[in-house]
Amino acid sequence: MSKIILTGDRPTGRLHMGHYVGSLKRRVELQNSGEFDKIFVMIADAQALTDNFDNPAKIRDSITNVVLDYLSVGLDPAKTNMFIQSEISELTELTFYYMNLVTVSRLERNPTVKAEIQLRNFETSIPAGFFTYPVSQTSDITAFKATTVPVGEDQLPMIEQAREIVRKFNTTYDCDVLVEPEALVPKNQVCSRLPGTDGKAKMSKSLGNCIYLSDSADEVRAKVMDMYTDPEHIQVSDPGHVEGNAVFTYLDAFSTEEDFGLFLPEYTNLDEMKDHYRRGGLGDVKCKKFLLNVINKELEPIRARRAELEKDISGVYEVLKQGCDVARSEAAQTLSEVKAAMRINYFDDDTMVREQQARFTK
Repeated sequence: MSKIILTGDRPTGRLHMGHYVGSLKRRVELQNSGEFDKIFVMIADAQALTDNFDNPAKIRDSITNVVLDYLSVGLDPAKTNMFIQSEISELTELTFYYMNLVTVSRLERNPTVKAEIQLRNFETSIPAGFFTYPVSQTSDITAFKATTVPVGEDQLPMIEQAREIVRKFNTTYDCDVLVEPEALVPKNQVCSRLPGTDGKAKMSKSLGNCIYLSDSADEVRAKVMDMYTDPEHIQVSDPGHVEGNAVFTYLDAFSTEEDFGLFLPEYTNLDEMKDHYRRGGLGDVKCKKFLLNVINKELEPIRARRAELEKDISGVYEVLKQGCDVARSEAAQTLSEVKAAMRINYFDDDTMVREQQARFTK
């Protein structure tokens, strides 16, 4: 069986370093690993509209930023098919059929759905499109017969629900058309969810605590120098805490021993730096300056590639168009197999026509 990846992002703005460490960097590694036969990366505009239905312009404009970020970090159109969800109408039809395979009570029990409803204050008035998000996601995964879906741990209930729908379909229609996906979670726990610059648990555009991949060096400097550290570490001589300290969380995610050789040679590695901070004598400003060098080293080639890509937006959209063509062909094949299994492919099944004829033959 082919090894196929399906992953993606909701286009609600520029992508930030949380996206980068949590998924984008890993996608590039997987793309270049040679382990997978096909890789699909979806810009989930239809799903983004479920809670931005009154502002489609936000979604449209964000698509450009998202694909620029994809290409800037190293996703290669020759190896990865990038496409726009709403351009693949087969996904909508599959979603409609799958909705008959899951109950309202099962959707209500999904922990991820419950958390997202609470986050968006939808408790008293849940848009139906948002409520059926797990079914739509199952459509996206199964349309491309994805065997592997890279997700954070908070998304595991969504993958389990997709697996349930796959099993229900294959059992109901006595077939093996749909493939049960496996989740691929980050190896590094720090990569599962990078905190905001203000120390809050989640980096979020709405909270204004993001470092964007497209931020200039000056913008990064301002954000890093204002980053949350340890409120009890007032004097340089004070012992400090690295747990819950955003600066050290970012260093856990991004710094390497090579970075210490380049920017802070008095330490061999991050463990030595942490030990010094814990016992006192290492100031926050020095830590932040080191982090600033580390982040700008990571972002500089991304910024440079993006600057070149921005000169040819029509070329960027051609990449998306070609990716949509490939995705549409794949999804159409799966939809055809689904309808055949359900025996609702009315004009493609000669056997069914003969059976119907026999019913009316005296």
